Amino acid sequence: MDKAFIAKRSQEKLVATEAAIDAALIETTQLLADLLKARAEVGAPVNFADDVQIKLTEAVAALSSARTAMVGAHAGLADAALRLGMRSVMIGPYYSNDFRLQEKKSDRAVA
Repeated sequence: MDKAFIAKRSQEKLVATEAAIDAALIETTQLLADLLKARAEVGAPVNFADDVQIKLTEAVAALSSARTAMVGAHAGLADAALRLGMRSVMIGPYYSNDFRLQEKKSDRAVA
């Protein structure tokens, strides 16, 4: 099998794994925020379900560590690809302007 094909397949799985961790991190933080709002809305004391909040905070920390590990794996695979003589080529529908924050007229607030 061609090295480039194998590398592309591995890279696609790596990117998919990173996206899954990001999605899990987003869902977990939204759940934590929602539970904190719900506690306030029902008028429960601050320490109500504190153990649940601690567990969710631990989950956020674990997911953040997993994300950091995946970034390290990504860098390691990039180094391995270079050692195999495979250079990355930046192609695609993206331009440098796509990554800059731009204010649109519709984004402005009217006082």
